[in-house]
This record gives sequence, C-alpha cells and structure tokens, in this order.
Amino acid sequence: MRITLRSKAALCVATALAAAPLAVTALPSSAASPDQVSVAAQPLEGSSNVRVEGSRIILGDAPATMGSVEIRQRSGLAELDPVRFPSATSAVIVGYTSGTPDKSSAEVDVRALVNSKWSEWTPAKSGTPTALPGASDLVQLRIIVSAPISGGKPWVGDLTVQPTDQAAAGQMVIQAAPLKSRVFATREGLVGGTTANGHVIIQRDHFVALPSRRGLSSNDGGSYSVKVCTTAGTLRCAFEPVWDVGPWNTKDDYWNPSAIREMWKDLPQGRPEAQAAYQNGYNGGKDQFGRTVLNPAGIDLADGTFWDALALTNNAWVDATYLWTGDGGRGTVAISSGYLNVRNAASSNGAIVGMAGKAAQITVECQTTGQSVTGSQGTTNVWLRVHTGMYVSKAWISAGTFGAC
Repeated sequence: MRITLRSKAALCVATALAAAPLAVTALPSSAASPDQVSVAAQPLEGSSNVRVEGSRIILGDAPATMGSVEIRQRSGLAELDPVRFPSATSAVIVGYTSGTPDKSSAEVDVRALVNSKWSEWTPAKSGTPTALPGASDLVQLRIIVSAPISGGKPWVGDLTVQPTDQAAAGQMVIQAAPLKSRVFATREGLVGGTTANGHVIIQRDHFVALPSRRGLSSNDGGSYSVKVCTTAGTLRCAFEPVWDVGPWNTKDDYWNPSAIREMWKDLPQGRPEAQAAYQNGYNGGKDQFGRTVLNPAGIDLADGTFWDALALTNNAWVDATYLWTGDGGRGTVAISSGYLNVRNAASSNGAIVGMAGKAAQITVECQTTGQSVTGSQGTTNVWLRVHTGMYVSKAWISAGTFGAC
C-alpha cells in the first residue's frame, strides 16, 4: 500500500460482468432459513500479492510498495467470487478467522449489487451483522492484508457469509446524484512503483488515488471511478479509475456522510481531513499517522491524468465527482490500454477537452449522431455526451442506449 506525502519538504456492473464473467456461489433456494455458505479462498483476476494455503488467503512475498519514507507496508488484496442468495437481504453476517502477527493487519470487506451496480466496500466484523446499502441477493467479499516492511504474514481463512434479518447499523445510502466536492489535487508520479491494488505505475499513467480503500477498484477494474474537472482556465474533465490509496490518510472516506464515515465523523461530507488539518488546524494539523499536514490534498492524480487529461502544470483545486455514490447514466471505457480522448464535438476532429482512462466509468447525459468510428464495440456513428460540450464515441464505450441530446 502506498501512502503519499505531498510536499516540497518531504462497475456499471453489467458491463463489468460482460467483460469478465464471474463465477457465482449460490445458496440453495429450498432453504427455509438459509444457512451460511462457505466462500472459496480463490482470488479473482485483479487480486494482488496474496497466496492461498488451504482455506487461508495469506500475504504474498512482494516487497513494500513505493510511498512515504515514514510509512511503508507490504500489502495484498483478494476479491472472491460473489455469492447469490435465494432472495434479497438488507444485511449479512460474514464469518472468518484471521491471524495478524508482528503488527500486521487483516480486513474483510463486503459489497452488494444494488440497482445493477456494485456498492462501496464496507468493513465486516466477523459474526456481526453488516448493513447493505439496499436489498440485494448478490454480495461479494474482499480481503486486505498488510504488514510492515519485514516480518509477519497476516492471513484470513474459513470465510462464510449468510443473509440476516438482524438489525445492522451504519447503512450506506446511494444518492440520486453522486457527490461532487471541490478538493485540492496533487500529482502522484512514482513511476515504477506499485499502487494499493497492485497496479505498476507507468509513464503518463491514468488513474487517481483517494484516501480510503472503500472506493478502491481492483487492478485494471473501474467499479470505483471519479470525474475530475478543472476549476480555473479552460474547462477540461477526466474520467479515471481509483487504483491507489492516498494522499495523507488511508481511512478518510470523506465522500460519505458522517454517520458512516470511517474516521473524522465530525467533518462535513466532502471535506478531506487533510484539508481541514491544513486550513483549520483540525486534529492538531496532523493526519491519522501523526504527520504534520503540509498541503490540503484530497486526491492524487497519476501523471497522464494531471498533465495530459487536465493539462495542469501545478497542484490545483478541482471538482471531483465520486461516481459510485449516486445513480445516473453510465458507460465503461472498453480499451485494452492507454486512454480515450474526450472531444468538444461528436467527431474525431473535435478539440480534445479531456480524457478517460482504461476501465473507467463515465457519466452519460445523452447520445447524438456524429462521425462514424470503429472501436472495441464495433462501428457506430453514436456519440455520448459525458459533460456539457464533451463527447466520446460509443465505439469505445460499453453501455446501453440513452435518450437523444
């Protein structure tokens, strides 16, 4: 896991399933009172730095990832096959055993398919009901294991999950529109390093980092994506997957309301802890690790997002929209590498006004006709409006049909 220190001193799920079908473990529909079901210790593609021993998922042997010189960790992440229940449930009980030697840690998270898309990951305490953001018959578990640079191998094993009608506190709510907030953006850099989801950073890469794993996509996945737009000069927007954790904090899901925010529950929704610490001396001006916060950063941008998509030359304030927090038209960027240009007209001759990274979710306001383009989704003259005055060809977007512009 990378924890950045920025200073001079220091799925639309339908398309995701179509692209990479998942095996689904089902509970028997004949069960009057469904029993718990065992979840196989079989990490899916996109998992990183874990190995399996019997029923246990154990931290792998990859070295500590790049990041702050003060805090470096070895980290592993494993997503498991989804589990389907015979009927929808609003809460689940996750069971597991774990081992955390030598100051290491192990966490199990759960998410649910609600309104045809995956909800945010929520930590699940073994044997305790965990609320889902809505009634769902499909849930998925994720394992995160971390340890100091040398030493122990944390593990999680004997995983089970079952629906429950027991009350569970802290239910997440998917809003009518996703949250947008103005935050300070810093450039990540760190080419050659490894992100929290196992992605190796390349030159002029396209992704973002947010300071909580709750909105962390799997490697090469885009279930959790953001729309980032400039706030000064010529308007440009980027659509990018969340592939890393940072800056400053690792448990600051500031896009969530106070009732379910993991830490800093007295801060208003949309305000990063680092911003409050830097501007107002919140928490004594320090982050969760006790470091003095030297800038108000709430999002990190990979170099391609920073320099090319948004044409930034220095750290800057941006408008960030956390797409998984709300409903609305969506599509998925269906390219094997690189990025997709966002243009100011429904034509490849239109000026570039932004970019969309591999696997990123994009907002779709409507569709129109324009230049015919051939891409991963075939040949089409349909273009999607992703923001006022901004278009992408549907030839590169996995999406349904939308109303005319």
